[in-house]
Amino acid sequence: MTAQPPVLMDGFGRRVTYLRMSVTDRCDFRCVYCMSEEMEFLPRTQILSLEEMEQTARAFVELGVTKIRITGGEPLVRRSVLQLFHALGALDGLRELALTTNGSQLPRYAEELRRAGVRRLNISLDTLDPERFRRITRTGRLEKVLYGIEAARASGFERIKLNTVAMKGRNEDEILPIVDFAMERGLDISFIEEMPLGAVDGRDRREGFMSSNEVREAIEAVHPLQPTTESTGGPSRYFRIPGSETRIGFISPHTHNFCESCNRVRLTVEGQLLLCLGQEHSKDLRAVLRGQPGDREELRQAIVDAMTLKPRGHDFDATRMDRPAVLRHMNVTGG
Repeated sequence: MTAQPPVLMDGFGRRVTYLRMSVTDRCDFRCVYCMSEEMEFLPRTQILSLEEMEQTARAFVELGVTKIRITGGEPLVRRSVLQLFHALGALDGLRELALTTNGSQLPRYAEELRRAGVRRLNISLDTLDPERFRRITRTGRLEKVLYGIEAARASGFERIKLNTVAMKGRNEDEILPIVDFAMERGLDISFIEEMPLGAVDGRDRREGFMSSNEVREAIEAVHPLQPTTESTGGPSRYFRIPGSETRIGFISPHTHNFCESCNRVRLTVEGQLLLCLGQEHSKDLRAVLRGQPGDREELRQAIVDAMTLKPRGHDFDATRMDRPAVLRHMNVTGG
């Protein structure tokens, strides 16, 4: 009799097949919705080594995870991170290796990432205006990201998706220009409601909150949107514009809660397995990796046991955006 493949199942009958793994809390940008301008980053001793990350990813794949997305911070600023991509790309049973990036390092790394086995890229792009880009990212240069997008296109990735955080008073007037930018290049795009993670400097998130419904209305004033059942395994609800290859997605943690079908867990750069983006439930896998080094069975069992901690959903509330739902910043959580 053929043994059944292992699966990770939480207490609500949801199968976990998707791991988002943060490889660094550092970034060459300081986006206003992601972190404070003056951040204190983790010391090297507290973060997982690339070898520990590979061990953990291997354990998840052995337990039935089929998709891994590498996140940060900005993943590509971590030294020697390409060796991790090559190792993960060779894992038997992993169907999809993806990367979320701000795009600044893609002119340098896009071709090797493709050779390593990365098939899908998500690239953050909140504005097409260079000065506004500098204000949102505090340190970034738009032209570097635009060069990165072109480098990724030239490298032959199967799908490239832009991620845009919609914010009133910052970029709501660019919804249509960014959609047109994506359509002209055959890119997908997801508009994201800002998430209340970590305290940010000098602004009230409530004032800038823009719902997915508002974004959709702005697009539909010009482009008809047709619902589609397409999915990339993440939380985006996708629509099509007739005659275009571009998919328009909406990630709506406040207004269209996606918790009922959640198939994801997150591993922070410190080795904390987060069972929900908006809750503090976690399992310390670093303690297992370093307390029982090389014990693959102990690591797998710790992951299985952690599934009992996965909550039904998060508690994000758009009316309470003046204070963070959880204290950790997005760069620590993993984007």
